[in-house]
Amino acid sequence: MAEEVIRLKKKKGSTLKDEIAKILPEGGNLNLCLTCGMCSSGCPATGLHDMDPRKFLRMAALGMDEELKKHPWSWMCTMCMRCIYVCPMQINIPQLVFNIRGQWPREERPKGILGSCDMALRNDTCSAMGTTEEDFQFVVEDVLEEVRETQPGWEELEAPINKHGAYFFLNQNSREPVTEPDEMVPLWKIMHLAGADWTYGTKGWAAENYCMFMADNDAWKHILEVKVKAVEDLGCKVWLNTE
Repeated sequence: MAEEVIRLKKKKGSTLKDEIAKILPEGGNLNLCLTCGMCSSGCPATGLHDMDPRKFLRMAALGMDEELKKHPWSWMCTMCMRCIYVCPMQINIPQLVFNIRGQWPREERPKGILGSCDMALRNDTCSAMGTTEEDFQFVVEDVLEEVRETQPGWEELEAPINKHGAYFFLNQNSREPVTEPDEMVPLWKIMHLAGADWTYGTKGWAAENYCMFMADNDAWKHILEVKVKAVEDLGCKVWLNTE
């Protein structure tokens, strides 16, 4: 079976890996790879675009900076951190991937992630679906009314919105209110049976943050700040993010 051969060009040593190592705690252990392959064995993205975490890291170590900056596998990584947990040297490959994503021109990053990030920036709901505060509240109240009327035993079910002083501030994946509103109900029932004091907020209720996955640090920070302010404005003690 033929094997792919990686050909190294004659050039100066890598700066990309070194620069990334400088901003990671303890350098992210990027220089400690034993090439054991444990990272690749459990990685859900192994094999996609003929790449895996070990190969990705070795390319960085060998100074293949330009190749890494253009390789689509940067966007295949799920940031699940599984590779770190199984790595005997605790090498932070996801942070290497994350910072390489940040090297891509913004307009060249995957359209789905880019579009979802930009949509979330449009209003204070932080919804990647672009759902407004009014639309979210309408859907929640409409679904709650239907459950109370059609499901015996759940006449007292609550789905509070903007309840000041609630203990838990609950986030919701923004796809559910738009495409699968009934999928919100099981979580309401769990909170009800647990006797939890909780609330949604019309601001900052969306759980996802595609700006993080896109490695747009400024946008990621903005989304977090909006959500934190929403929690603090309602005086909640605990922020429950379902994502």
